[in-house]
Amino acid sequence: MSKMYQKTERFRQLVIFVCFLVTFGRGQLIINVKNQGGDVVQETIYANASDDTITLEFQRSDGTLVTQLIDFRNEVQIIKTLILGEEERGQSQYQVMCFVVHFVKDSFISSDAMSKLRQKNPSSVRTPEDDLGRVNHTMDYNVVLKHSSIISPFINDLCAEAAQSTYTRYDDILKWSNIRNRPTKSFQATLKPFPTTSNIDSCTNTKNMWQPCWCHLEQCIGWYPCELKYCKGRGQQTSSYRCGIKTCKVCHLFLYFVAQKQQCLWDE
Repeated sequence: MSKMYQKTERFRQLVIFVCFLVTFGRGQLIINVKNQGGDVVQETIYANASDDTITLEFQRSDGTLVTQLIDFRNEVQIIKTLILGEEERGQSQYQVMCFVVHFVKDSFISSDAMSKLRQKNPSSVRTPEDDLGRVNHTMDYNVVLKHSSIISPFINDLCAEAAQSTYTRYDDILKWSNIRNRPTKSFQATLKPFPTTSNIDSCTNTKNMWQPCWCHLEQCIGWYPCELKYCKGRGQQTSSYRCGIKTCKVCHLFLYFVAQKQQCLWDE
C-alpha cells in the first residue's frame, strides 16, 4: 500500500470522525411527535454529558415555546414556558414562566445514554409507549434568580426573562435539603414567598382582569426516553445488554399565584 494512499485514507477517516463529532458529539436528536390533537410537534433533545444535563424543546401549534432542562447532578427539573401575548385582549408582549421542581434521576435516561442515541428513520412520527398521566404541582415561592445557583446553576441563565415569574415548591426545597445534607435555611435567600393568598380565588373564577388569582398552566412532554431496555444474551452469553429505549409521555399541571388575571388569560 503506497504512502500516498495511506495518507489519503487517514485523512478520509479523520474527516469522517470530525463529521461524526459535529453531527453527534453534542448528542442532539430531532423527533417528530404526534400529540393528542393529531398535530405533529417537532422536539429537539440535546444531551450534554459533561454538564450532565438534557434539554428538550418544542413549539406548540399555538406558538407556545416549551423548554425542559434536566440537571441530573442536582436532581432539578426546569420547565420554561414562553406564551405569546393576545393583542386583542391588551397583551402586546409574550410572557415567560419557569417552574423549578425536584427530579427523580431514573425517570429519564442518563445524559450519557441520551448523547449516544441515534435515529434510523428521522422522518418517522413517534408516539410514546407509556402515558404517565398528570403530575400536579402547587408552587409556594418565587425564586430569586441571583441566588438560585444553590438549587441549580442553570436557572439564572435559562430563566433570565422570568425574573418575577420563576417558581418552586417548599416540598422540593425539603428534598434538595435532605439530598445535599444542607439545612433548609440555606435556601432562604433564593426564595420569595407569595403574598397572603387565603382569600384569593382561581383565575378561572375571577372576572376582574386586574385582580390577583391562582393560575393553572398545563404542559405536556409528549415523547421522551424514560428508560433503557435490556436484553439477555443468547447461548453462553448470560449478561444483559442495552437493546433499546422505553418512551413515555407526562403532563405537568402547575398552580401558582399571579398579581393580575391579565397574566393568566388562558385559564378560563
